[in-house]
Amino acid sequence: MQFEDRLTETARRIEGELQRLLSGEKVAEAPVQLVQAMRHAVLGGGKRLRPFLVLESAALFDVPTDRALPAALAVELIHGYSLVHDDLPAMDNDTMRRGRPTVWTEYNEWTAILAGDALQALAFEFLADCASGLPPAVSVALTVELSRASGVNGMVGGQALDLEADKLGRPENPDAGHVSRLQAMKTGALIRFSCEAGAIIATADPTTRTALSEFGRHLGYAFQIADDLLDAEGDEQRVGKALAKDAAAGKATLVSLLGLEAAKAELRNTVENAKAALLPFGAKAKTLVSAAEFVAYRDN
Repeated sequence: MQFEDRLTETARRIEGELQRLLSGEKVAEAPVQLVQAMRHAVLGGGKRLRPFLVLESAALFDVPTDRALPAALAVELIHGYSLVHDDLPAMDNDTMRRGRPTVWTEYNEWTAILAGDALQALAFEFLADCASGLPPAVSVALTVELSRASGVNGMVGGQALDLEADKLGRPENPDAGHVSRLQAMKTGALIRFSCEAGAIIATADPTTRTALSEFGRHLGYAFQIADDLLDAEGDEQRVGKALAKDAAAGKATLVSLLGLEAAKAELRNTVENAKAALLPFGAKAKTLVSAAEFVAYRDN
């Protein structure tokens, strides 16, 4: 199976599982509009890259897909919540996401805030639930690492740094180091977790787990450079959201700080570093190598 076919097949599987989760007993007694907003947030779009990385990293250790699914679904729920909150007027003030109205636009701000909160809580409930089929020790380890990746030293902390720069002008003159740190937290931490999750599920040795963490770190950096390049050069119809907002706002990005050609060179170098981290896995890592290429050179 070709890489993009494999990615599409995984996205279809994740979509179905999310449909079941957001139509099942865990939300059966919740307010109807809240559940509708949660479904709007996570269903019907997206490449499902993060759950794909969870499942493919687990496949390196011959972990069955069903065993890795709880972590894959949890990380996608966290990602979905982050997008709902990112789009709010108090943050990025976006009205389109994946080619359709954002949650706050479709419903209202307070519903969007609560839908994001609910998706985050559901992610941890589902992951920590021993009925998910994971051994308790593995479930706890995944819950701790996902908390770190999505919390104050990860995604939420990175978003705080981003908003401080945007709304408070702090720091006054951000350099490439500051932007790289910000993005490693805001975007990279969740991608890094997704790559490392397979080793956690398989209870792999620390050296092996570190190799996947390093792959995820480079992959997250490549993802952000590619995102900045898309914002500068992409096609709005293909991307499904407004572009060139960063440049219009005078926001520091890796592209604006390094320059277009230097950013492209940095991206190529980062992809090679990501591939190098996978060398210990040999041919078994072929799909993850393709994922690095896909992340770097995608057009949406």
